[in-house]
Amino acid sequence: MIQTETVHILNGTEMYKRFRETEFLETEEMIPLNEAMCYGETCENIFSDEFIELRSRLHHVTPGQYADITLKPLQPLFERTVEHICLWFDEDMFCQMNVLTILAWLDQRKYKGSIDLHLVDHQYKPVNVHSLEAKGYTALYEQVMLHKTMPEEIELKPLHKGIDLYLNYLNKDSELMLYIQKHGDVPAEELVSHMIRNFKEYGLGDTQYIEMIEDCRRNPSPDTL
Repeated sequence: MIQTETVHILNGTEMYKRFRETEFLETEEMIPLNEAMCYGETCENIFSDEFIELRSRLHHVTPGQYADITLKPLQPLFERTVEHICLWFDEDMFCQMNVLTILAWLDQRKYKGSIDLHLVDHQYKPVNVHSLEAKGYTALYEQVMLHKTMPEEIELKPLHKGIDLYLNYLNKDSELMLYIQKHGDVPAEELVSHMIRNFKEYGLGDTQYIEMIEDCRRNPSPDTL
């Protein structure tokens, strides 16, 4: 197996493009994680056939398309021995649930190399860094993403906040759902723009908000009828 010193995992194609444009990591190897793990169902074995089937159905693509979009960029991690992994993610909920998933996957693969989590702001500028080991994240992932329960202890503060938001944001009384209910007369696309601007700590995008708005309006709370 080919050995590689460092691979940088970035939260999505937009960050990848920005880093390429600005030559931020210059000649370093970068790969995007194209997922939105804060939304929809998942399963125990990350990137397994069952996982691919679940996530492709959620994203309205075929398993083959999902493999091209999400798994193909990650091939260096499947095919090589990587000594050092750098994660580049925002502190918002969207990014932190992706962080949890990738750390759990590395834990499942018994990854022994070093990991640095670089936290960035909304302009992709670094704000903090944490050195980690891929230990304990499988259990954390299962507790949070499969059983939907809050762990007693989470060392990383951004991850703790992200998990807290994740476990509550789809509840009928969450601030997002209440905002949608309060603005029932606002066209969905306009409401999406307002929510992206007003709720940055969630990091959700057009697709997630549209589905939330449509679901909320199809199934309104009794209090709003």
